[in-house]
Amino acid sequence: MKYLDEYRDKAAAEKLLHAIRRAATSPSVIMEVCGGQTHGIVRYGIDELLPEHVELVHGPGCPVCVTPLETIDRAHAIASRPEVIFCSFGDMLRVPGTDGDLLRRKSRGADVRVVYSPLDALNIAEQNPEREVVFLAIGFETTAPANAMCAALAAKRGVRNFSLLVSHVLVPPAMNAILGAADNRVRGFLGPGHVCAVMGLSEYERVSEQHGVPIVVTGFEPVDMLEGILRVVTALAEERAEVDNQYSRSVRKEGNPAARRLVESVFEVTDRKWRGVGSIPASGYRLRSEYRALDAEERFDVGLIAPSEPPECISGLVLRGVKKPHDCPEFGKRCTPETPLGATMVSSEGACAAYHAYGKSPRGSRLPLVEGGLAP
Repeated sequence: MKYLDEYRDKAAAEKLLHAIRRAATSPSVIMEVCGGQTHGIVRYGIDELLPEHVELVHGPGCPVCVTPLETIDRAHAIASRPEVIFCSFGDMLRVPGTDGDLLRRKSRGADVRVVYSPLDALNIAEQNPEREVVFLAIGFETTAPANAMCAALAAKRGVRNFSLLVSHVLVPPAMNAILGAADNRVRGFLGPGHVCAVMGLSEYERVSEQHGVPIVVTGFEPVDMLEGILRVVTALAEERAEVDNQYSRSVRKEGNPAARRLVESVFEVTDRKWRGVGSIPASGYRLRSEYRALDAEERFDVGLIAPSEPPECISGLVLRGVKKPHDCPEFGKRCTPETPLGATMVSSEGACAAYHAYGKSPRGSRLPLVEGGLAP
């Protein structure tokens, strides 16, 4: 815990908060685009400690939350087929589609299995050659290398009963869409450290230059995020629009070149829908033509499934930083982690789930800094 404790140190946090109060000379709306950062901010009450004119809003940083409803319904249609073993990470099993979730499909007899790696699903396919095995491949750029490696291995080994239902999304195009929206209030970003560890900083530099906003790539602990916020408000006060790397202990400017090459060899960029946001050009990955035989969407002919979002769920406004979870009239009432209306409540990284888990109210109710360190 030695190296973790220094990023939760009370004295360091209070010093950074004092510096933020001095540096924040004008109203600032800052968006974090990582679900892990969202949970850290809410868990430790960081947003409640900032000056009133520095507001944190929560962006589309949860890959489960932004997986479109049509992908969920396509997964349900495939999983319901008797010849299919459907594999997924556990956080996708309770994401609601138009008719329940994957757990409901499992209770009705579908062979739905939780795996911890796409390679687990590939192994299941090799052990069950008489069944079709499908892996739900979602996530940001962080999960793309493992899924690309799995696809490459399946092709190399000639595993014909394996396929992937792909719904990968990319962070920088979503940031462009948010900044270009008529109702945008965001003036700066905390960038996702884990994504940048893979992809590097070049795409974020283009976003910063195009829209004139500072982006500080940040870690996930309280001191990380407070330092990131300080760097954003300082850049805003000095009218600097640039990319700054607070998370240099893990992120290099070029990212991970080997992982990037692997991803680019298997996937190509395509337009993608984001749940609650809509279609964003060039914001996702799909399998390249040489790997198209592994495309579950084509193999099972589910591409025409295109349902509509439930009108009462405001997750799209939450994901774009326009609303906070407690602005929803159904928050904590009809919509809870046990009975979620949208993915932002069910996902372990969703903003609505974080607000619900830590008792977040519009006015705030906690003093998160306690003697000896930062309170969980």
